Amino acid sequence: MRWAERRMEVSKVQRMHLSAGFTRKSNRSAALFLFVLAAMLYGFPVARAQQASDVPPTGNAQNGKKLFNGDGCYECHGRQGQGAAQTGAARIGPPQLSFEGFQNYVRSPKNQMPPYTSKALPDQDLADIYAFLKSIPMPSKGKDIPLLNK
Repeated sequence: MRWAERRMEVSKVQRMHLSAGFTRKSNRSAALFLFVLAAMLYGFPVARAQQASDVPPTGNAQNGKKLFNGDGCYECHGRQGQGAAQTGAARIGPPQLSFEGFQNYVRSPKNQMPPYTSKALPDQDLADIYAFLKSIPMPSKGKDIPLLNK
């Protein structure tokens, strides 16, 4: 008996929807319209914000050098970011990575380096360190060093 009662209630609801002009097709169309509208309203501003954040913050190389030495980066990476075989630290100066790649490396490193969150090392400080590393000239090539060519 309960099944029959539920079935009758469902059919009443279906009749109400049909009399009000609701059909499955119109429901799908309305849902699709709302989805597209929401995507347009909320999707495009996010894309514009992401494009604006692709530009790295302007860094101060002098402050970056102070931070690099003061925060102890040099202890593993060397004073010029040249890396060290003893610590297994990567060569980071001058960086071959984009700022975003450098930031990802510092925030979530893959090896023994501890991660530096934005709370421990703000983005502006990281941009300063990046500017310092960018200011370091590339090392001479082996063929340009007379002692190595004897």
